[in-house]
Amino acid sequence: MNTSVPEPAAWLCLVVAAVLAGTVVCKFKKSPRQVGSKAIYLVGLWGAACLLLMPFYCGVLLVVLSCFLLLAYLYGQELLPVDQKAVLITGCDTGMGHALAKYLDEHGFTVFAGVLNEQGSGAEELRRNCSSRLSVVQLDITNSAQIRDAHSKVVRKVQDRGLWAVINNAGVLGFPSDGELIPMTDYRQCMNVNFFGAVEVTKTFLPLLRKAKGRLVNIASMAAGIPMEKLAAYSSSKAALAMFSGVLRRELSRWGMKVVTIYPGAFKTQLTGTEEMWDRMEKNLLDALTPEVQEDYTEDYILSQRNILHYMALSSREDYSPFILDVQHAVLAKSPFALYSPGRESLLGLYAISFLPTSVCDFLSKQAPLQLLKKHPPP
Repeated sequence: MNTSVPEPAAWLCLVVAAVLAGTVVCKFKKSPRQVGSKAIYLVGLWGAACLLLMPFYCGVLLVVLSCFLLLAYLYGQELLPVDQKAVLITGCDTGMGHALAKYLDEHGFTVFAGVLNEQGSGAEELRRNCSSRLSVVQLDITNSAQIRDAHSKVVRKVQDRGLWAVINNAGVLGFPSDGELIPMTDYRQCMNVNFFGAVEVTKTFLPLLRKAKGRLVNIASMAAGIPMEKLAAYSSSKAALAMFSGVLRRELSRWGMKVVTIYPGAFKTQLTGTEEMWDRMEKNLLDALTPEVQEDYTEDYILSQRNILHYMALSSREDYSPFILDVQHAVLAKSPFALYSPGRESLLGLYAISFLPTSVCDFLSKQAPLQLLKKHPPP
């Protein structure tokens, strides 16, 4: 410590810094799990380095400023009260949308669960197991009439309080294969569901969101930010949705609205479809190819594309909690993040594609599937 600093002043500065640091720690312990502990620890190390290595007053000043910034950040991560806030979720028949609808209902939200088939088993399960706050809504997001009808039902229930959040979760994958082999019908279906459908739902419900100064949460995919072989149709449609979210985030901020994009990693859902669907999509793919392309790729190679579905099943996790907690934070935090990446492989992949040379990323992207398929060969 600099001996020229008056002793009382030195102790006063240290006490102020210590009180602020203690406040930060207490606030952090009460914060949602989405707030990264590693970042807090790094800031703590930074503060210690400032005190030990810099002139006394400069070090304390930087510690105090760091604490104020951290407190502002942590206050922004506080969750708002639910107060039966109304949310619309698309794609609730199965998978992550189904689990999310149940979770938000359990936590007091008024949930409008959009389903592709309101008479299906997923819709029936939601009616049976959820509270009266949850309404199952027939909502094929490629059908403009159903979107308008869903809007009317929501308006009747929420009336003047508006809609707090729209969560665009519905999506399709298509049959994974080389971009040249994927039929144009698959490209159009992915764009119609994953992009155009989400855009039309968003445009229809934005006046209700604006009334509540609410949230738009778009579920993209790690494939929207990372070029993934065999997923040209799916990745392109999700990348379009992610860019749409980014533009709206800036445009809608004038009304105090928040727009969030979620980039989930590999979670096990019904997105890949069933064996029967694979048979049909595989036949459509073969029927759409010219003899020249079939000769270039060979039929054995084309039929081996099902291995990708096998790999996706092996590499996917069944625990949806990282996804659900991120969506909850996006919906309720005072200052939600613009981007979330639930699933460790999603975060690592997005960092890698941002900072590593392209050649390294291309090499690494080929290794993981090969190693996993060697350990678990397809049936």
